[in-house]
Amino acid sequence: MKKILLSTIMGMIAITILTAQDNPPNDTALSKLINLNEVVFSANKAEEKKSDVPYTIDILKAKELELSNPQSSADMLANTGSIMVQKSQGGGGSPIIRGFEANRVLIVIDGVRMNNAIYRGGHLQDVITIDNAMLDRTEIIYGPSSVMYGSDALGGVMHFYTKNPLFGINKMNFKLNSSIRYSSANQEKTGHLDFNIGFKKIASLTSITYSDFDDTRTGYARNPNPSFGRCEYFSGVNALGNADSMIRNSNTNIQKKSGYTQIDLMEKLLFKANDNLRIGLNVQYSTSSVINRYDRLSEYSGSGNLKFAENGYGPQNRMLVALYTTIRSVGKFFDNMRITAAYQDINQERFNRRFSTDYTSSSNNNFKTVNMEHVNVYSLNADLRKEIKEKHELSYGIESVGNKVTSTANKTNIYTGAASTSPADTRYANGGSKTFNVGAYLTNSWEINEKFIFSDGIRYTYNTLTSNFDTSATVSNFQFPFTSVKQTNNALNGNIALIMMPEKNIRFSILGSTGFRAPNVEDMSKVYESVGTTVIIPNSKLKPEYAYNIEGGLSTTIMDNKVKIEAVYHYTFLKNAIVAKAYTYEGKDSLIFNGVLSQVLSPQNVDEAYIQGLYGGISADFNDNVSFKTSITYTMGQYRQQLTPLNNDANHDTIIPMNHIPPMFGKTSILYHFKKFESEIYARYSAAKVGSDYSLGTEDNELYSADPVNGYMPGWVTFNVKTAYRVTKNVTINLGIENLFDVHYRMFASGFSSPGRNIIGAIRIKI
Repeated sequence: MKKILLSTIMGMIAITILTAQDNPPNDTALSKLINLNEVVFSANKAEEKKSDVPYTIDILKAKELELSNPQSSADMLANTGSIMVQKSQGGGGSPIIRGFEANRVLIVIDGVRMNNAIYRGGHLQDVITIDNAMLDRTEIIYGPSSVMYGSDALGGVMHFYTKNPLFGINKMNFKLNSSIRYSSANQEKTGHLDFNIGFKKIASLTSITYSDFDDTRTGYARNPNPSFGRCEYFSGVNALGNADSMIRNSNTNIQKKSGYTQIDLMEKLLFKANDNLRIGLNVQYSTSSVINRYDRLSEYSGSGNLKFAENGYGPQNRMLVALYTTIRSVGKFFDNMRITAAYQDINQERFNRRFSTDYTSSSNNNFKTVNMEHVNVYSLNADLRKEIKEKHELSYGIESVGNKVTSTANKTNIYTGAASTSPADTRYANGGSKTFNVGAYLTNSWEINEKFIFSDGIRYTYNTLTSNFDTSATVSNFQFPFTSVKQTNNALNGNIALIMMPEKNIRFSILGSTGFRAPNVEDMSKVYESVGTTVIIPNSKLKPEYAYNIEGGLSTTIMDNKVKIEAVYHYTFLKNAIVAKAYTYEGKDSLIFNGVLSQVLSPQNVDEAYIQGLYGGISADFNDNVSFKTSITYTMGQYRQQLTPLNNDANHDTIIPMNHIPPMFGKTSILYHFKKFESEIYARYSAAKVGSDYSLGTEDNELYSADPVNGYMPGWVTFNVKTAYRVTKNVTINLGIENLFDVHYRMFASGFSSPGRNIIGAIRIKI
């Protein structure tokens, strides 16, 4: 057996020792892909069979993560093969769901929404602040989900559920788990420790994870452009210390300055008053070192020098404190109720300084600008469930969320030092911003008979936003004709669905749903942001985005439920879609910003836009030992753009591809399970995206692609192996290698290349 194992892993080493907290895996259950009675929680915020839910939902369980062993929560999502994840730097990961990204998809953790008032429309890395080592399960809902989750859930919802404390029965329940993880492509060194202390009435779960990532090495095999993605130079200081210097990279496959460190902490307390009442406290904290933006640091200016000497984020801090109560009571108004009160404190910094050839000059390139954003979020949720009669249930609830944003900035001459620090242009309104929304929802699920399930729902949401511009004290180079931006919106959303099962092995579903996204502080008051040779200014007249979605699904099982075939088509129409478009400022279409003549852009509502796509998948359990799974996702999106601002003549409009629309992509896996050994051999792949499919004024980083003139992102395929061998009920050996053939590739829209051949290892030790 040892010889077979060694030949299978090709020399890879990874060891995992499970804690007693983790139940020994069921040999049969782990190998089975097809589970007709699988349960989901996120669709209606209550436990129900997946087959009774009209939404397309992926479920990632803790046991699956033990085999896939992802480096971050972003990589975990990418490994599904149904979500494309964009990266601009090593510490990045911006999920794209059905052509929606960033503030158009919703991140929820333990029932608390993470999306805040400064979530932008570009790319976001906030998902990496979720510690995947402490996840019990993750559910991804595809398509608009605003009835249950309110604003931002246009493309879908990613709901992360962390592990819960375990009570003791007759004695104290103490469990401890420690782990060390290593991956070769970026010399990752991750250490994790969690321990559970449980008594009959109260239990505690404490966790800490520390990660250290070095610069990422890309793959050597390049096609079609041999220079695409090479890091030829990186910035440093010359020997005299009076100018930036371009340092030649000794290994052009190493993406210099892409390393970073991160610490994640979690404490959960759970009190069981009785069998029907539980009260919990959930505290999470994540912080990072500086995370350099590799995509910006690898740009070149017209003079041939690097464009930036410094550009990045950090430290990035996220804290969550949530107090929740769950009540079970078969009464008049509800059977189950969960109330969650939460507070979030988010601190984000970003910095930049252009490449300087002489620190002693008076050039603006000698000034380092630091923008600091502080967001406080307060939220209260109440979710209730009531069974009207057998197989007929109602879900209803309320939600309120308030955001307070403080934006400050300063600039420092790097040569003269802190004595020359002075205020700088803030990213958002310098007088502060506030948002508030409150919503109420009601959903109905009725299993009419064995062949039909009907469901519907409705939600009303009310939003307010205020941003203040301190024009008397501002240091902005430009004075706006307004001192504040105020907006009040309301939205009515609904869904209606029918599931039809003419035979036990055939399931049809049709779903109509709506979604909305209220303009946030990022949309309404972002002051300036230089993107290449463009500059974005605020628009105080933005309207909310609305999505109208229809989708149909077919799934069938054949061969005695051993093979499952799925297909889903979706079409989403966007009204008032917010897109950065050409604009004028004081009658001019360009202005000098940071010494660069930049085209003026502004967020605007376009007349209409649409996204449509297809998903197809096949799962097969050939026997108790061998399974097969493959899926493919195709998306296409366009919007109508006016050629001239404020021109309402549709005959003069032009059809433009939308941002964030990935090319066709997917994943194919073969899984093997025999007694104590399991493995997954899989391929991940993506088609190319040609320049004509990119949007104007794009956020999709085509300037960093294989063809910087016309825009082109090559297609790619990687082959990967993951294995696990359970030595005892407490000891498991995990073995993995990613990108077996060392292919150089970039995920769509990324300015950062993915790792090359990557050997992965992890050691978990129970004490």
